[in-house]
Amino acid sequence: MLDSWIYTILSVVIISLISLVGIVGVAVRKELLKKVLFFLVSFSVGALLGGAFIHLLPETFEEYGFGIYTSFYVLGGILVFFVLEKFIHWRHCHIPTSKDHPHPFAYMNLIGDSLHNFIDGMVIAGSYLASIPLGFATTLAVVFHEIPQEMGDFGVLVHGGFKRSKALMFNFLTALTAVIGAVVVLIIGVRVQNITSFLLPFTAGGFIYIAGSDLIPELHKECNASKSVMQLIAIVLGMMVMAAMMLME
Repeated sequence: MLDSWIYTILSVVIISLISLVGIVGVAVRKELLKKVLFFLVSFSVGALLGGAFIHLLPETFEEYGFGIYTSFYVLGGILVFFVLEKFIHWRHCHIPTSKDHPHPFAYMNLIGDSLHNFIDGMVIAGSYLASIPLGFATTLAVVFHEIPQEMGDFGVLVHGGFKRSKALMFNFLTALTAVIGAVVVLIIGVRVQNITSFLLPFTAGGFIYIAGSDLIPELHKECNASKSVMQLIAIVLGMMVMAAMMLME
Protein backbone atom coordinates (compact mmCIF):
# COMPACT_ATOMS: atom_id res chain seq x y z
CA MET A 1 0.00 0.00 0.00
CA LEU A 2 2.86 2.38 0.81
CA ASP A 3 4.37 1.72 -2.63
CA SER A 4 1.05 2.65 -4.23
CA TRP A 5 1.04 5.97 -2.36
CA ILE A 6 4.64 6.80 -3.31
CA TYR A 7 4.32 5.92 -6.99
CA THR A 8 0.93 7.60 -7.30
CA ILE A 9 2.02 10.89 -5.74
CA LEU A 10 5.20 10.98 -7.84
CA SER A 11 3.21 10.27 -10.99
CA VAL A 12 0.54 12.92 -10.43
CA VAL A 13 3.18 15.52 -9.50
CA ILE A 14 4.93 14.78 -12.81
CA ILE A 15 1.56 15.04 -14.61
CA SER A 16 0.96 18.40 -12.89
CA LEU A 17 4.38 19.73 -13.90
CA ILE A 18 3.56 18.95 -17.53
CA SER A 19 1.15 21.90 -17.40
CA LEU A 20 4.22 24.13 -17.52
CA VAL A 21 5.01 22.80 -21.00
CA GLY A 22 2.88 25.63 -22.37
CA ILE A 23 5.89 27.92 -22.06
CA VAL A 24 7.59 25.77 -24.71
CA GLY A 25 4.97 26.96 -27.16
CA VAL A 26 6.25 30.49 -26.65
CA ALA A 27 9.94 29.66 -27.01
CA VAL A 28 9.82 27.18 -29.92
CA ARG A 29 9.35 28.20 -33.54
CA LYS A 30 5.81 27.63 -34.80
CA GLU A 31 6.90 25.27 -37.61
CA LEU A 32 8.89 23.06 -35.23
CA LEU A 33 6.09 23.09 -32.67
CA LYS A 34 3.58 21.87 -35.28
CA LYS A 35 5.89 18.98 -36.18
CA VAL A 36 6.32 18.00 -32.53
CA LEU A 37 2.58 18.16 -31.82
CA PHE A 38 1.87 16.25 -35.04
CA PHE A 39 3.92 13.33 -33.70
CA LEU A 40 2.72 13.60 -30.09
CA VAL A 41 -0.97 13.62 -30.97
CA SER A 42 -0.54 10.56 -33.22
CA PHE A 43 1.58 8.78 -30.61
CA SER A 44 -0.89 9.56 -27.83
CA VAL A 45 -3.72 7.96 -29.87
CA GLY A 46 -1.76 4.70 -29.87
CA ALA A 47 -0.78 5.07 -26.21
CA LEU A 48 -4.36 5.72 -25.06
CA LEU A 49 -5.87 2.89 -27.12
CA GLY A 50 -3.03 0.60 -26.11
CA GLY A 51 -3.49 1.54 -22.48
CA ALA A 52 -7.21 0.76 -22.71
CA PHE A 53 -7.11 -2.48 -24.72
CA ILE A 54 -3.73 -3.94 -23.72
CA HIS A 55 -3.61 -3.04 -20.02
CA LEU A 56 -6.80 -1.73 -18.40
CA LEU A 57 -9.45 -4.00 -19.89
CA PRO A 58 -7.43 -7.26 -19.70
CA GLU A 59 -6.56 -6.43 -16.08
CA THR A 60 -10.24 -5.84 -15.35
CA PHE A 61 -11.34 -9.08 -17.03
CA GLU A 62 -8.64 -11.08 -15.27
CA GLU A 63 -9.41 -9.73 -11.81
CA TYR A 64 -13.18 -9.19 -11.94
CA GLY A 65 -14.43 -11.04 -15.01
CA PHE A 66 -16.38 -9.61 -17.93
CA GLY A 67 -19.92 -8.87 -16.82
CA ILE A 68 -22.59 -6.31 -17.61
CA TYR A 69 -21.31 -3.95 -14.91
CA THR A 70 -17.90 -3.79 -16.59
CA SER A 71 -19.62 -2.70 -19.80
CA PHE A 72 -21.56 -0.03 -17.91
CA TYR A 73 -18.36 1.27 -16.30
CA VAL A 74 -16.65 1.55 -19.71
CA LEU A 75 -19.68 3.38 -21.11
CA GLY A 76 -19.70 5.56 -17.99
CA GLY A 77 -16.12 6.62 -18.68
CA ILE A 78 -17.05 7.55 -22.25
CA LEU A 79 -20.10 9.55 -21.12
CA VAL A 80 -18.29 11.40 -18.32
CA PHE A 81 -15.54 12.59 -20.66
CA PHE A 82 -18.20 13.54 -23.22
CA VAL A 83 -19.96 15.68 -20.58
CA LEU A 84 -16.64 17.25 -19.52
CA GLU A 85 -15.92 18.24 -23.10
CA LYS A 86 -19.42 19.61 -23.56
CA PHE A 87 -19.07 21.54 -20.30
CA ILE A 88 -16.01 23.31 -21.67
CA HIS A 89 -17.78 24.32 -24.88
CA TRP A 90 -21.20 25.32 -23.53
CA ARG A 91 -20.41 28.99 -22.92
CA HIS A 92 -19.58 31.47 -25.67
CA CYS A 93 -19.09 35.21 -25.25
CA HIS A 94 -19.39 37.87 -27.99
CA ILE A 95 -17.68 40.69 -26.04
CA PRO A 96 -14.23 41.38 -27.51
CA THR A 97 -11.41 39.82 -25.53
CA SER A 98 -9.17 42.17 -23.55
CA LYS A 99 -7.06 42.17 -20.39
CA ASP A 100 -10.02 43.74 -18.55
CA HIS A 101 -12.41 41.17 -19.96
CA PRO A 102 -10.90 37.70 -20.22
CA HIS A 103 -13.09 35.52 -22.40
CA PRO A 104 -15.57 33.39 -20.36
CA PHE A 105 -14.48 30.42 -22.47
CA ALA A 106 -11.12 30.64 -20.73
CA TYR A 107 -12.77 30.34 -17.32
CA MET A 108 -14.92 27.44 -18.49
CA ASN A 109 -11.77 25.78 -19.81
CA LEU A 110 -10.15 26.15 -16.38
CA ILE A 111 -13.13 24.52 -14.67
CA GLY A 112 -13.32 21.72 -17.20
CA ASP A 113 -9.57 21.16 -17.08
CA SER A 114 -9.66 21.00 -13.27
CA LEU A 115 -12.32 18.28 -13.39
CA HIS A 116 -10.43 16.45 -16.11
CA ASN A 117 -7.18 16.50 -14.12
CA PHE A 118 -9.03 15.45 -10.96
CA ILE A 119 -10.28 12.38 -12.79
CA ASP A 120 -6.79 11.74 -14.21
CA GLY A 121 -5.48 11.64 -10.65
CA MET A 122 -8.25 9.25 -9.63
CA VAL A 123 -7.59 6.80 -12.45
CA ILE A 124 -3.82 6.87 -11.96
CA ALA A 125 -4.28 6.10 -8.27
CA GLY A 126 -6.77 3.35 -9.07
CA SER A 127 -4.33 1.80 -11.53
CA TYR A 128 -1.52 1.76 -8.97
CA LEU A 129 -3.86 0.17 -6.43
CA ALA A 130 -4.42 -2.65 -8.93
CA SER A 131 -0.72 -3.11 -9.71
CA ILE A 132 2.44 -0.99 -9.96
CA PRO A 133 3.14 -1.89 -13.64
CA LEU A 134 -0.45 -1.02 -14.57
CA GLY A 135 0.02 2.32 -12.81
CA PHE A 136 3.14 2.99 -14.89
CA ALA A 137 1.31 2.16 -18.12
CA THR A 138 -1.65 4.38 -17.22
CA THR A 139 0.63 7.25 -16.22
CA LEU A 140 2.55 6.97 -19.50
CA ALA A 141 -0.67 7.06 -21.53
CA VAL A 142 -1.83 10.14 -19.60
CA VAL A 143 1.55 11.87 -20.02
CA PHE A 144 1.57 11.60 -23.81
CA HIS A 145 -2.00 12.88 -23.95
CA GLU A 146 -1.38 15.72 -21.49
CA ILE A 147 1.56 17.32 -23.35
CA PRO A 148 -0.42 18.46 -26.43
CA GLN A 149 -3.51 19.10 -24.30
CA GLU A 150 -1.69 21.39 -21.86
CA MET A 151 -0.15 23.32 -24.76
CA GLY A 152 -3.66 23.77 -26.12
CA ASP A 153 -5.03 24.83 -22.72
CA PHE A 154 -2.26 27.42 -22.36
CA GLY A 155 -3.13 28.77 -25.80
CA VAL A 156 -6.83 28.99 -24.88
CA LEU A 157 -6.06 31.03 -21.75
CA VAL A 158 -3.78 33.44 -23.63
CA HIS A 159 -6.39 33.79 -26.38
CA GLY A 160 -8.99 34.40 -23.64
CA GLY A 161 -7.16 37.49 -22.41
CA PHE A 162 -4.81 36.15 -19.73
CA LYS A 163 -1.22 37.35 -19.58
CA ARG A 164 1.19 34.52 -20.37
CA SER A 165 2.55 34.39 -16.81
CA LYS A 166 -0.97 34.31 -15.37
CA ALA A 167 -2.07 31.68 -17.90
CA LEU A 168 0.89 29.48 -16.95
CA MET A 169 0.12 29.86 -13.23
CA PHE A 170 -3.59 29.05 -13.60
CA ASN A 171 -2.82 26.12 -15.88
CA PHE A 172 -0.52 24.72 -13.20
CA LEU A 173 -3.07 25.24 -10.43
CA THR A 174 -5.73 23.33 -12.36
CA ALA A 175 -3.21 20.55 -12.97
CA LEU A 176 -2.72 20.15 -9.21
CA THR A 177 -6.28 18.86 -8.92
CA ALA A 178 -4.80 15.57 -10.17
CA VAL A 179 -3.02 15.29 -6.82
CA ILE A 180 -6.32 15.84 -4.97
CA GLY A 181 -8.07 13.21 -7.08
CA ALA A 182 -5.28 10.72 -6.45
CA VAL A 183 -5.30 11.27 -2.68
CA VAL A 184 -9.09 10.87 -2.56
CA VAL A 185 -8.90 7.47 -4.28
CA LEU A 186 -5.96 6.30 -2.15
CA ILE A 187 -7.88 7.16 1.02
CA ILE A 188 -11.11 5.59 -0.23
CA GLY A 189 -9.18 2.55 -1.45
CA VAL A 190 -8.29 1.70 2.15
CA ARG A 191 -11.97 1.62 3.12
CA VAL A 192 -13.75 0.49 -0.05
CA GLN A 193 -12.89 -2.92 -1.42
CA ASN A 194 -12.69 -3.49 -5.19
CA ILE A 195 -12.81 0.22 -6.06
CA THR A 196 -10.47 -0.65 -8.94
CA SER A 197 -13.22 -2.86 -10.43
CA PHE A 198 -14.94 0.45 -11.29
CA LEU A 199 -11.95 2.72 -11.95
CA LEU A 200 -10.11 0.46 -14.44
CA PRO A 201 -12.94 0.04 -16.99
CA PHE A 202 -14.02 3.65 -16.35
CA THR A 203 -10.50 4.77 -17.27
CA ALA A 204 -10.53 2.56 -20.35
CA GLY A 205 -13.75 4.25 -21.47
CA GLY A 206 -12.20 7.68 -20.93
CA PHE A 207 -9.09 6.73 -22.92
CA ILE A 208 -11.20 5.35 -25.78
CA TYR A 209 -13.29 8.53 -25.86
CA ILE A 210 -10.29 10.87 -25.85
CA ALA A 211 -8.54 8.95 -28.62
CA GLY A 212 -11.63 8.47 -30.76
CA SER A 213 -13.41 11.79 -30.26
CA ASP A 214 -10.66 14.34 -29.60
CA LEU A 215 -7.46 13.12 -31.23
CA ILE A 216 -8.32 10.97 -34.26
CA PRO A 217 -10.54 13.71 -35.82
CA GLU A 218 -7.55 16.07 -35.51
CA LEU A 219 -5.40 13.57 -37.40
CA HIS A 220 -7.98 13.36 -40.21
CA LYS A 221 -7.43 17.06 -40.91
CA GLU A 222 -4.07 16.06 -42.42
CA CYS A 223 -4.62 14.76 -45.97
CA ASN A 224 -1.01 14.54 -47.16
CA ALA A 225 -0.27 10.88 -47.94
CA SER A 226 3.27 10.77 -46.54
CA LYS A 227 2.25 12.57 -43.34
CA SER A 228 -0.73 10.24 -42.96
CA VAL A 229 1.66 7.27 -43.13
CA MET A 230 3.78 8.92 -40.43
CA GLN A 231 0.63 9.32 -38.32
CA LEU A 232 -0.07 5.59 -38.67
CA ILE A 233 3.51 4.74 -37.72
CA ALA A 234 3.32 6.99 -34.64
CA ILE A 235 0.00 5.42 -33.59
CA VAL A 236 1.43 1.91 -33.93
CA LEU A 237 4.54 3.02 -32.05
CA GLY A 238 2.35 4.25 -29.18
CA MET A 239 0.59 0.88 -29.09
CA MET A 240 3.93 -0.96 -29.17
CA VAL A 241 5.20 1.06 -26.21
CA MET A 242 2.09 0.05 -24.25
CA ALA A 243 2.61 -3.57 -25.29
CA ALA A 244 6.27 -3.41 -24.22
CA MET A 245 5.13 -2.22 -20.79
CA MET A 246 3.61 -5.67 -20.31
CA LEU A 247 7.14 -6.98 -19.84
CA MET A 248 7.17 -5.19 -16.49
CA GLU A 249 4.22 -7.24 -15.26
